[in-house]
Amino acid sequence: MIVRPFAEADLAAVTAIYADSVLNGTGTFELDVPSADEMRTRLAAPAALGLPVLVAEVDGPDGLRQVAGYAYAAPYRLRAAYRFMVEDSIYVARACRGRGVGKALLDALLETCTTLGMRQVVAVIGDSANAGSIALHEASGFVHVGAFRDAGWKFDGWRDVVFMQKALGPGGATPPDAAGLDCGR
Repeated sequence: MIVRPFAEADLAAVTAIYADSVLNGTGTFELDVPSADEMRTRLAAPAALGLPVLVAEVDGPDGLRQVAGYAYAAPYRLRAAYRFMVEDSIYVARACRGRGVGKALLDALLETCTTLGMRQVVAVIGDSANAGSIALHEASGFVHVGAFRDAGWKFDGWRDVVFMQKALGPGGATPPDAAGLDCGR
């Protein structure tokens, strides 16, 4: 497996992975599949702030490399006081789940965010029944910090939103030693 920065050539695969999550999963509360152009715009926003947008490649059944998943960090909120906190997003192709793709992406994301001087990362996980994402984050040291109950209506049922958090580097033990994100005032 190779984890590397997202490239334009990955757009179709990333769009397809997300489309499957929209249509068949509760990890996202989005109901309509976004276009490739919309996905391009969404991934460009964190990249423009210097945040990581990553893909994981694996050998496909035909022996060719294929995108197995993607992840990115985005500002948690666009106010200056939040400039040291990011939110992670990770999506793995259905055929590649349970093979360490999510862990490889999350590890690389956390390492990069720490290097950038981020101090906190939050996971906002759609659906408390999303055991795979919750377990992935727990295994990486995230702790549960709360939930919104019955926050979204998808697939004819109410879905919770689970919040998990992890300190990066010294977390809140010391003042920041970097400028943080330039995400507004």
